[in-house]
Amino acid sequence: MADVIEVGAARDGAPPPAGRTRRRGATERGNRATPYLFLAPYLVLFGVFGLAPIVFGVWISLHQWDLQLPNRPFIGLDNYQDLFSSDSAIYGDWWSSVRATGIFTLFSVPLLVVVPLGLALLLNRSFPGRTFFRAAFFAPYVLGVAVIGLLWRFLLDANLGLVNRLLGLVGLPSDTPWVTDVPWAWVSLVGVTVWWTCGFNAVIYLAGLQDIPAELYEAAKVDGAGGWDRFRHVTIPGLRPVMLFVFTTTILASANVFGQAFLITQGAPGEQTRTVVWRIVDEGLRDYDAGRAAAMSVFFALMLAVVSIVNFRLFRYRED
Repeated sequence: MADVIEVGAARDGAPPPAGRTRRRGATERGNRATPYLFLAPYLVLFGVFGLAPIVFGVWISLHQWDLQLPNRPFIGLDNYQDLFSSDSAIYGDWWSSVRATGIFTLFSVPLLVVVPLGLALLLNRSFPGRTFFRAAFFAPYVLGVAVIGLLWRFLLDANLGLVNRLLGLVGLPSDTPWVTDVPWAWVSLVGVTVWWTCGFNAVIYLAGLQDIPAELYEAAKVDGAGGWDRFRHVTIPGLRPVMLFVFTTTILASANVFGQAFLITQGAPGEQTRTVVWRIVDEGLRDYDAGRAAAMSVFFALMLAVVSIVNFRLFRYRED
């Protein structure tokens, strides 16, 4: 009889027993905590290897942090002021490296956005050996920058390089200073970088092309759209988020160029191809001034952050 009354009370809207309420509350708290438990390993790794070095780098940039001296006094924003003061010892070298990085980025990014798109459009078609060509274009990206740099340093050598020898065989100038004079040094750096990394962007584009519904192309054909019209009104809008990703990551990668210049041109002629990352490495590891190197790194990171934000604002994808 008591069981019947309890069941009836529950049906009439009476509160459940206290034990059942506690179990339900513990279950709800456990469900809320589950996502954070899955995120915890990443958050710990990000905090230790990502956030902590950033904070420590900013802290170092506010000090006269000479690696050879025990005392590292706090100097505030003096290291940042040195980047903009023409009387500073690092002013000329710093802005020369910014200029070199800007030149490389300006010429490499358009090629690394357009050339891979053309390759992806070709590789998206059906033809014999398509899988082989996909692998062949992506293969150079697997190689490390040390392999690429040393390989092309010998190939582009003005006296012994294979490139000049082949040019001489076809009647073209065979003494082009590919790695020792401008603008040929920039041609070499940009050309090698495009050859090396365009396969990665092509694969990203290819994945985006395969996500565009075939029905859209069929509908465009029915409406009388030609190949160029289908490309403008179907392919480009369908690839818009992919192009935003490719454009942003390519800018960041090009701005952080170091290995190609260090190994291929070795900064020549003079220091005209010495990039920002190279300058930061020299300041911190050769001149032992970690404070100035950290200030350069922080300022450069802020520059890239601003460029990325502007890029997202201009080309961000909107669902229509």
